[in-house]
Amino acid sequence: MKKIFVLLLCFSTQLIAQESTFRVNGPANKIHTTYAFKHARIFSDYQTVMENATLIIRDGVVVSAGVQSEIPSDAVVFDMQGKTIYPGFIDLYTTYGTPVPPKAKYPDFPQFESATKGAYAWNQALKPEVDASRVFTYNNDYAESLRSNGFSAALSFVKDGIARGTSVLTTLSDGRDNSTIIFPRAAAHYSFEKGSSTQQYPSSLTGAIALLRQTFLDAEWYKNDKTKKEVNLSLEAWNSNMLLPQIFEVNDKYSVLRADKIGDEFNVQYVIKGSGDEYQRINEIKQTNASLIVPLNFPVALDVEDPFNALNASLEDLKHWEMAPVNPAVLEKNGINFAITSADLKDRKEFLSRLQKAVEYGLSEKQALKALTATPAEMLKAQDKIGSLKPGMLANFIITSGNIFEKKSVIFENWIQGKPFKVNDYTRDISGHYTLNAGPYTLELKIAGEPAKPSATMIRDTMKIKSGIQIAGKLINLSFDPKDHQKQGMVRLDGLIEIAGTTASMTGKGQLQNGEWVTWNATYKSALTEAEKKDTTAKQLPVYGEVTYPFGSFGWKEMPAQGAYLIKNATVWTCEEKGILKNTDVLIEKGKITRIGKNLNSAGAVVVDGTNKHVSPGIIDEHSHIAIAHGVNEGTHALSSEVRMGDVIDPDDVDIYRQLSGGVTTSQLLHGSANPVGGQSAIIKLRWGFAPEKMNLEQADGFIKFALGENVKQSNWGDQNVIRYPQTRMGVEQTYYDAFIRAKEYEKKMKEADGKGKTKGGQVVRRDLQLEPLVEILNNKRFITCHSYVQSEINMLMHVADSMDFKVNTFTHILEGYKVADKMKAHGAGASTFSDWWAYKMEVQDAIPYNASIMSKNEIVTAINSDDAEMGRRLNQEAAKIVKYGKVSEEDALKMVTLNPAKLLHLDHRMGSLKEGKDADVVVWSDNPLSIYAKAEKTFVDGRLMYDVEQDKVLRALTSSERNRIIQKLLKEKAEGGATKKPEIKGKRHYHCDTMLNNYMEE
Repeated sequence: MKKIFVLLLCFSTQLIAQESTFRVNGPANKIHTTYAFKHARIFSDYQTVMENATLIIRDGVVVSAGVQSEIPSDAVVFDMQGKTIYPGFIDLYTTYGTPVPPKAKYPDFPQFESATKGAYAWNQALKPEVDASRVFTYNNDYAESLRSNGFSAALSFVKDGIARGTSVLTTLSDGRDNSTIIFPRAAAHYSFEKGSSTQQYPSSLTGAIALLRQTFLDAEWYKNDKTKKEVNLSLEAWNSNMLLPQIFEVNDKYSVLRADKIGDEFNVQYVIKGSGDEYQRINEIKQTNASLIVPLNFPVALDVEDPFNALNASLEDLKHWEMAPVNPAVLEKNGINFAITSADLKDRKEFLSRLQKAVEYGLSEKQALKALTATPAEMLKAQDKIGSLKPGMLANFIITSGNIFEKKSVIFENWIQGKPFKVNDYTRDISGHYTLNAGPYTLELKIAGEPAKPSATMIRDTMKIKSGIQIAGKLINLSFDPKDHQKQGMVRLDGLIEIAGTTASMTGKGQLQNGEWVTWNATYKSALTEAEKKDTTAKQLPVYGEVTYPFGSFGWKEMPAQGAYLIKNATVWTCEEKGILKNTDVLIEKGKITRIGKNLNSAGAVVVDGTNKHVSPGIIDEHSHIAIAHGVNEGTHALSSEVRMGDVIDPDDVDIYRQLSGGVTTSQLLHGSANPVGGQSAIIKLRWGFAPEKMNLEQADGFIKFALGENVKQSNWGDQNVIRYPQTRMGVEQTYYDAFIRAKEYEKKMKEADGKGKTKGGQVVRRDLQLEPLVEILNNKRFITCHSYVQSEINMLMHVADSMDFKVNTFTHILEGYKVADKMKAHGAGASTFSDWWAYKMEVQDAIPYNASIMSKNEIVTAINSDDAEMGRRLNQEAAKIVKYGKVSEEDALKMVTLNPAKLLHLDHRMGSLKEGKDADVVVWSDNPLSIYAKAEKTFVDGRLMYDVEQDKVLRALTSSERNRIIQKLLKEKAEGGATKKPEIKGKRHYHCDTMLNNYMEE
């Protein structure tokens, strides 16, 4: 072993002989270095392993790896008996050697234009021109932290912005940057995060998505329009970057789907850097066909010893702690191509232990090695340079004590481009039985385990005593507790190991418990028996729970199916001409209402006893903000018509389940009211547990949010918000005129263009996602829901609409609607209002509780909405108030939360009432649905029983049982010395019309 150390010292500083543009001071080094590593277990790639093989490298490049490899005469030979050699690992997601971007520090006043100087993008978050290779420089500490985990190459980029420019692929050697860089422009990088940008836009996730969409279109326009009069270096870089592998970072499982959807729109297949929770939606992620880069950022155990602190831990957090290590195994099982990264670890020293834990949880060693070598190389089209030990490849490899995927194994050296980097001292097998003499003590000493991670057992008078051992090269440290009654404490010994043939001996000095120094020695007696060499520790397979949908409380193990249900002998509120039917049956089959009548029969249908029960159509909330991720407002511009709430549906929002318990089956998810023209809305069925796209209502008309009043002119936003146009009600009117005039001009250009978007003059029409929804409005293909209060503004918008030839579909809130009901009728607008909200701000001072009934009596389609997650659970009671205020009949009052919102959303042909052929969105109530005592006992959505009061009790019990089971595991983890942290309260943020964010990814 001494020979190896001497040779490494001699050659570790030699320069590899190669051609270079750099001049040297003095004679050039022309030495060719050849190394041979014999008698090793060698993985030439992830699927080829050779026993007793030889690896030969020359001038930093692999010459051969095989059992019959002939060792050149000029080679420096290393005996790797008992050692294993793997290809060096590749980390595809690092910021190694690149500068840390500044943290965004927002100015005192809103910033609407980019502060980036030069002919670059209009938005600071777009930085495709950033070239990491131009700012890259060797960072020893970072490189060492990666090398110690077996990485020999890394992809490095500047982690800043939505478009982040290009990354550099480099080895982790300490040579000149010129000699370590493999590809200077290896991949292009993207995210949904603004990074250091202090520009207002985007202020929401949906805005970030819209910015990416528009940039794709702008880049295409910039490339094709030869008549353009602008230079945009960012778009030039964007187009150039499209030739590279595309890597997109996301923060959760649903954003994997969002990123892939953008890629599909523009024929780009992203490699997606995930967050480690992909197992929770594996079927949908598999369908993307995307390759993934996955971290091993398994969460730290939660400290739940205090039962009250434990209440702060959500079931989702508890389950993720238990199941996160299974993520790589689930990806492998589902045939998903993925690479493993050290990213997102607070301490990279934990990487190997996390990797070994992933293997313990089912990841095969073959797939683990592939995910660290071949897969990342292939993702970057660098498989001819790195990722295996084939002839001609870079000599990047690690030397380990054994199986790298077992905890007892260590990395000795990491060779990069033919240069060794020490990770741990080489160790010699000194296992066996010894006689230890240390001052007054004579003990039996047994050293067992792997040479790199030995264990020591000492016996005194047949009694085993507590002991410890550490070995570093020739140095050894022993400690033991002799358990003397007169003396307390540990005996500590330091010494040297002497090897003679196949045996070892040890000598040195140490201290007794009282501080007295003594000499000591250990004399070899015999080798370990075969039985002693075996690890008798029983390996326990991890036990963990199941994935539920959603992943947390009230989740399903299997999604409810569209069954056949026969509700018998109920009071049926049809919300049709038939009115309220007593002792009537309702048959549900294949997601539809198939029959309504008396004495119905259906073989195989589940019979629901409706005696003394009431049955109604599912409630429809025309104005809701539940189930939206990372921001409800993109209020940074007067127009944000390009954003789409359907892009950011959060199907795990518990408010979905809560509103099902209140009989709600359909909701329109609206943009907020921060600007005159907001975003496009999403209409969803409350399909609890379904993936985001499956919640969107199929074949529904498109809607968009407009707004009037205090919010849009920023009346109550503070003294700093006096810059964004408009600042007055007059400005709001002008904003609408300007927007629709531009939309008409845009439409005219598009109609004049040929099939390729070119006009007769050769100009390419730039697609504008902000104007396209307004063109849809002009053509009755998209419809307006307008936040409104004051009669003057309601009149104003109807006048703008009439003069520009479009209609306002719905005025929402409209608390002064009773003043302009006749004009609304003439215009053809509907109303969606509150039952009895008033006096909560200046513009609602004239609100009255009779508003809904007055508008309804003026033949305006009138609905009652929630605009609030809590109110959404009791819209039946909100409708009941209209019976009191205005003497509206009970049937008509119920229609205000069923049939009327269906009409406003153009959905009354399929929902809103109980009629043969309509969607089976049905609620079984314990009492009159307008009663404050009524409870929704069963809520069907598309014929699926999505909420059941009895099943709810089962789900609550399962939640409690699952929490307690995992808590017991956490208590055991802490008792065994595992790291823990206190649970954090993660309250669900309820969005309202005026909710504004800056850093939407850090809510």
